Amino acid sequence: MAGLLLMMMSATVAAQEKELSLDDLFAMPKLTGTSPSRPAWAPNSEHFAFSWSEPGIPGRGLWVSTSDGKDVRLSSDTSSASVRDIAWTDANTIVSLRGNHLWQTSLSQEEDLPLMSVGAGAHKLSLSPAGGQAAYIIDGDLWLADLHSEENRQLTDIGVASISSVPQGRYSRPDREIGPGIWSGPTYKWSPDGKTIAFHAVDRREMRKVPFPDYLAAETNPNEVRRAYPGDSNEIRRVGLLDVESGSITYLDLPDPHANQVVDFNWSPEGALLVDIASDTSVERKLFILAPGESQVREIWRGVRESRMYTSFGSAWHPDGKQVIFLSDMGDRYGLYVIDPSSPGDEPQLLTDPSYDVLSAPAIAGGTMFYPGNGVNPYEQHVYRLNTSGGDPEQITRLAGRNDGYPSPDGRHLVFMHNDDTSPTELYVVSSERGDAVRVTHSPLPAFTERSWAAAEYVSFPSLIDDYTLHARILKPANMQPGKKYPVVFGPVYSNTARNRWAGNYSLVQQLMVQKGYIIVQVDSRGSNGYGRAFREEFLLGFAGEDIDDYASAVAYMESLPYVDPDRIGIWGSSYGGTLSVYSMLMKPGLFQVGVAAAAAVDPVFFGTDDVAIVRRPQTHPEIFERKALKYAANLEGKLLFIHGMQDHVVPFKTTATLAEELIKQGKNFDFAFAPGATHAWSRERHYDRYLFGKIIEYFDRHLAVSSE
Repeated sequence: MAGLLLMMMSATVAAQEKELSLDDLFAMPKLTGTSPSRPAWAPNSEHFAFSWSEPGIPGRGLWVSTSDGKDVRLSSDTSSASVRDIAWTDANTIVSLRGNHLWQTSLSQEEDLPLMSVGAGAHKLSLSPAGGQAAYIIDGDLWLADLHSEENRQLTDIGVASISSVPQGRYSRPDREIGPGIWSGPTYKWSPDGKTIAFHAVDRREMRKVPFPDYLAAETNPNEVRRAYPGDSNEIRRVGLLDVESGSITYLDLPDPHANQVVDFNWSPEGALLVDIASDTSVERKLFILAPGESQVREIWRGVRESRMYTSFGSAWHPDGKQVIFLSDMGDRYGLYVIDPSSPGDEPQLLTDPSYDVLSAPAIAGGTMFYPGNGVNPYEQHVYRLNTSGGDPEQITRLAGRNDGYPSPDGRHLVFMHNDDTSPTELYVVSSERGDAVRVTHSPLPAFTERSWAAAEYVSFPSLIDDYTLHARILKPANMQPGKKYPVVFGPVYSNTARNRWAGNYSLVQQLMVQKGYIIVQVDSRGSNGYGRAFREEFLLGFAGEDIDDYASAVAYMESLPYVDPDRIGIWGSSYGGTLSVYSMLMKPGLFQVGVAAAAAVDPVFFGTDDVAIVRRPQTHPEIFERKALKYAANLEGKLLFIHGMQDHVVPFKTTATLAEELIKQGKNFDFAFAPGATHAWSRERHYDRYLFGKIIEYFDRHLAVSSE
């Protein structure tokens, strides 16, 4: 009886909730509030700082918490600009970058005052080991602020401005800069003695110029950017050493800087530099060490595997400061391995549990490694701790969902960023000796926290083409009626989507569609982590191939359920998710009745140079580059909507326009929604997000919402 009463009360509460609308999702301030930044620990491990704002308050303030999370307070002047970068000069003092000024915050004196001005556009703040100087980057060059004299000094003359006149888009980057590559890479790091800065220099001046017309200019502007294609030489990536006092620069002699990415570099406590590189194809991985006082790097390990594709790499110095720990896929699962550079003939030794994936390089604190892994199940990410002197890995986080950890310098506390299916990212802190986690931030507006959100179910089912077991995440409408059949929408589709996490606008839109009566499904198609190396690497040279068969298997599973309408199944996605949507509609006509393809990569000739990790190069694998979507245009049967930003440098608008032209020639009916100033990241861009998500929902409502019964 009590259970029945509870069910009736829950149903009444759900019925009383105001119906969610698209305007609610994109109103300002956001329903989900402001997510906290990653934390910065004080050197004595007694406090950590982060930028954040309470629900409904604009801007980002500087917040400081005790290590146990029980005393959390705003420490910045509310009239100052938003906090961007945070660094501790000592256990009592914080320097933060706000607008064009450095501010200094004293915990003991409870003061927050402007310290000195810096140049416009300053970012990537990092304090010297002694704490008296702060480096930062402006326009691709390193600058140094002396916190005592309050003088700024330009350290390098490397930066060369972008050729693009439209300051947006992934490839609108300086022609030459100190900074990451287009997709990844380090920026700069101080040596332990503060005398040298290792930096990552990227030169794009030899890359081809590609026009991305700007139709919003007074007259159409051809607007060129540096943008290479598979088979082209990539940006040139080098590691330099800057003598802080003299300004002299020495570049390390690393192999093929136009074909190898710099994964990372890190200083040992004794001043040795570890450099981690990988080929753009991911086939080769190499670790180098530059010993103190030496001018030539020494290779300490090399891994080669032709079947390797997009992968996770990372490395760090062992707590002993002599051995090296690195993340690798040598086994069936990603693991952390240790190698002794002084014993070059020794094989790397696995440190972590081989039954699950380690998901990034470790953080070293208090002589201990902390790292994320999926040991609970493929859908969750937790933080683990491993004492390198012996013992088994220990799971530190317990909240189901995604957890990213940041240990205190002494290793006794862990701040972690947590989110899940129904909760945006928040900060928590927990003792690494176990105990309950303490929540530090509460970000969403009351309108979010007072509403019921659909939690996901996680299911598995057999593949129709081989022996793999496939996995999916499913959201269902509340109070489903017996005997009623519901429409199903797969999306947003991509690899690694059957995950218990909050995905920003995508999660909000999914919740809205569930409220409207759709069943939402996401599938971990091949290429996803969590199921072994073979499953992941079958994506190599197989884009829009067997992964589409995985969706066919998922459709068959959903159609076997009594509450699913097999005549109302749709698919949508963006970027490669858009690719999956287009190719599914064209190569398996009838599998989906409706598709929406946003920013869809439909011609491998126009992929990026980093995409050689999945398609290799036209010179070696020409057949892959003939797999253009327009070859299958005559197969279109269902309803198809294209969405594309005209300033999308990652997937050129031209490619979708070319496919649209072929569909018109074939006499096919389809729909198109374009956004003149949107980039590849259209779902995160103000105004375009509301407009284009509205188009997606309207399209499914028009073609799937009416029952076929």
